[in-house]
Amino acid sequence: MISCIILFIHTLELKLLCPSEMKFICLTVLIICGITDSRSEQYEVVGPADPVIALAGEDVILPCSVKPSISVVDMRVEWFRSDLIDSVVYLYEDHDDRNAEQTEFYRGRTKLNHEELQSGNASLKLSSVQVSDEGRYKCFIQSKSWYDDATVDLNVEAVGRPPVITVDGFDDTGGLHLQCESEGWNPEPVLEWLNSEGVSLSSETAETSRNTDGFRVKHSITVHHSVGKVHCRVKLRHHILETLIIASNKKFNPRTTSIILISAVVLLLVIAGMLIAAFFKKHRKLGQLNNKNGEIKQEHDQLLKEKSRIQEECGNLQDEIGKIQQEYDECNKRIMQGEEGNKTRI
Repeated sequence: MISCIILFIHTLELKLLCPSEMKFICLTVLIICGITDSRSEQYEVVGPADPVIALAGEDVILPCSVKPSISVVDMRVEWFRSDLIDSVVYLYEDHDDRNAEQTEFYRGRTKLNHEELQSGNASLKLSSVQVSDEGRYKCFIQSKSWYDDATVDLNVEAVGRPPVITVDGFDDTGGLHLQCESEGWNPEPVLEWLNSEGVSLSSETAETSRNTDGFRVKHSITVHHSVGKVHCRVKLRHHILETLIIASNKKFNPRTTSIILISAVVLLLVIAGMLIAAFFKKHRKLGQLNNKNGEIKQEHDQLLKEKSRIQEECGNLQDEIGKIQQEYDECNKRIMQGEEGNKTRI
């Protein structure tokens, strides 16, 4: 740029000699200088050639850098999802983070290493990866005179919950109907049935659905003969979860099953009858105890009445004794007065 300025000044000096002829030369010099300066700031934004694979719950680095390795400290660095509308993942501009309009889903989970920007590294760290983070990301870097971007595809692997086998009853031929279900996987896993010897068994029905937590798979099978252990295995690459159930060694017989069910019902009725009889017996004894308690209470009330009557008679006797004592005192007083009168006469 400085060389262009010097060349332009030198051209102006020549222009003083022949102004009309130098106009075209001056314009050409300015255009050449602009193109040269623009090319000097050109760079290429590069990302990984293959998709980045992350395990759900862990942290991941989304690589992004410029070639040649020039500083991007003074540039604008923006990360966004190209497969979603208005999805701002991270923004760096004017030497600082500008995440006021960052998508809420990414708040507190993204980080750009400012020290690495000096060497042209604008890789983004994404923490606590979730299945919903899977998608296509854009790393956009813009200077005053140039811009470029790179694409980063993120694939998230999620190991789901252990499969659950449920017994769904019997069919018309006496076969035992089994269902196996597992959810929370990403990408879609493979579910298979195996017998005790590890031989694959064909599923009769297969259902697959997906939500924000990942894939849910559900397969069913009917066992018609002796197979011993039946395994349900769900696998995703090197991740394998398995559950087993032990089937009966005999062929399932609906008639036998009906007899067992009827016997169980009869047994339950007998037990219920015994409990009802015990309840009434206990209730009868309780009634007798209540009657006896009533008789005891009645006798107790009579005794209380008798006690009150005796206390009342005692009170009357005490009153009589008091009167007799009073009369006795008065007699003694008269006698003593008579004796004193006789002594006076003598």
